[in-house]
Amino acid sequence: MAGVARMTHGNVNRLVFLVLVAMAVAGLLAACGTTKVVREGGSRGAQRVSTPKPGATAIVQRGDTLYRIATSNGISPLDLAMWNGIAPPYTIYPGQRLRLYPSRYVAQRPSTPPPRPASGGSRARSAVRPTQTPPRPTPSPPVSSSVAWRWPADGQVVSRYASGDPTRQGIDIAGNAGQPVRAAGDGVVVYSGSGLVGYGELIIVKHDDQWLSAYGHNRERLANEGQRVTAGQQIAVMGRSGAARDMLHFEIRYHGKPVDPLQYLPRR
Repeated sequence: MAGVARMTHGNVNRLVFLVLVAMAVAGLLAACGTTKVVREGGSRGAQRVSTPKPGATAIVQRGDTLYRIATSNGISPLDLAMWNGIAPPYTIYPGQRLRLYPSRYVAQRPSTPPPRPASGGSRARSAVRPTQTPPRPTPSPPVSSSVAWRWPADGQVVSRYASGDPTRQGIDIAGNAGQPVRAAGDGVVVYSGSGLVGYGELIIVKHDDQWLSAYGHNRERLANEGQRVTAGQQIAVMGRSGAARDMLHFEIRYHGKPVDPLQYLPRR
């Protein structure tokens, strides 16, 4: 069985625990008491850029990890897991085929090549037409959500979501080390760990079958996998694990695809 993604600053006990759980009940979440892990770290650079490869797949080989396959193909580990429906603890198996693109990704068809000039005779010069700027596509309205979203932390938004930019899949909220990070809606914690490089100490909450929220760069994680949380409940402590400053990286995902959190959070 291929290994679980290599954890940043993870301890041996945590790694052994995840391996035993994966072997005994692969795919099930470990529901136990509150986990309180303290992490302080410097910058690990920007989050990885995901470049979908429509139609491409990767076959898991013995010894592969989700992290290794993702980074070698220019994809963030979290995106690769989401695209393939792989739940924590992100166990993969030899022979498993992983899709390197989201299921709803539609590749653009190549444009029709221009017709060839008629054979024989002199070639007529084609008229040069002024270049016209194509109209900008109208952004689609946000998908309706039944989740009563609320802000996960106090502070200024220092980086906003940008559609089509894999490096800006959520928002960054600047704050002070030690301030509370709260659940943005009712749900169940489906991931609490540091196995996804670029996110530091990360918590993911599943709100229903369609909606997830992610909370990265925490100093402490106060909620464990399988734990049910309510909107406004503190689930972490703000820090800078995997970041250059104290802040919260917050994402909202619909069917695994990131959407603009500011379209769902209340105005303030």
